[in-house]
Order: sequence, then C-alpha cells, then structure tokens
Amino acid sequence: MPTQSDMTTQLDTGVLDALQHQVAVFARRAEQTRLGGVGQARNSMDRAAYLLLNRLDQEGPMGVKALAGSMGIDSSTVTRQVAPLVDSGMVKRTSHPEDGRAVVLQLSPRGKARLEEVRSSRRDLMSRVTGDWTAEERDLFCDLLTRFNVALSAAHTTVPQATPAT
Repeated sequence: MPTQSDMTTQLDTGVLDALQHQVAVFARRAEQTRLGGVGQARNSMDRAAYLLLNRLDQEGPMGVKALAGSMGIDSSTVTRQVAPLVDSGMVKRTSHPEDGRAVVLQLSPRGKARLEEVRSSRRDLMSRVTGDWTAEERDLFCDLLTRFNVALSAAHTTVPQATPAT
C-alpha cells in the first residue's frame, strides 16, 4: 500500500505548490478584510469573536463545554475568547435553567446586531468579489471550499503530534 509520501510524489507537485500558495494568499486577504483593509471597516471583527457569535446565533444558548465541542477547540480557549465578548455586552452569561450552578452563554441583542452588521458587510464584499461569477460557479466554489475546510479540519485532528527529542 502506498504511503502518503508516495501518493504526494505521484500528484502534480506544481498544482500542490500553487494550491498552498493560493491558500496562503487567501489567508492574507482574509486577514486584510477582517482588519478593514479591503472593503469597509465594518467588516472588522476578530475571527474568534465572529465564529463564537455566529455559533451562538445558529445553535442558541449553550455552556462553555458545548460551545467548545461544537467548534472543535478546548474549553479554556472558549473561556478566554468569550471574556471580551461578555465585557463588551455582545454575549450574556446566564444561569442554566435546570442547573443554576452551570453557566450558559447567550448572544445579546447588541451581539446579534453587531454580528448582522458584519455579516451584511461581508456578504456585500462577497457579492462584489464574485460579481462576474455565475450562480453555478459560486455554488461550486462554496462546495469545494467547504470540502477543503472539512478535510483540513480532519487532517488537523489526525496528524500525529511530533514527539520531543530526548
């Protein structure tokens, strides 16, 4: 059975080099957009904040562990990332309705409004950027990007961690 290394050498390394370069360029452009350097300044929102607010909006109130699990990150990271959102009034901490000791995170009206502002601005940017694409091209790109992100996430969770030298 061929190894991953053997399979990579069988693929067109030129395409793989171009793909990794385009992913790096995409990451740079996405960061510029987040900082307001492309499009409008109202696009600006920390990536972690956007993803947390979006998840709470889509899935509703939930505890830190559930939010961390649904995002594929650890609870301490969620706790650290949600703190400024609570401080700014975009997320509310409430007691769990069945277990008053547990904390539930909930999108506040202010958080919902800010999230919609950022979504709308980003939607406008995506419309401008893909304005000369067909609906089929947009759908295909979205499908392929989703597939790429799922595969990248799976690869990230299954990549063996390097062992420290002894």
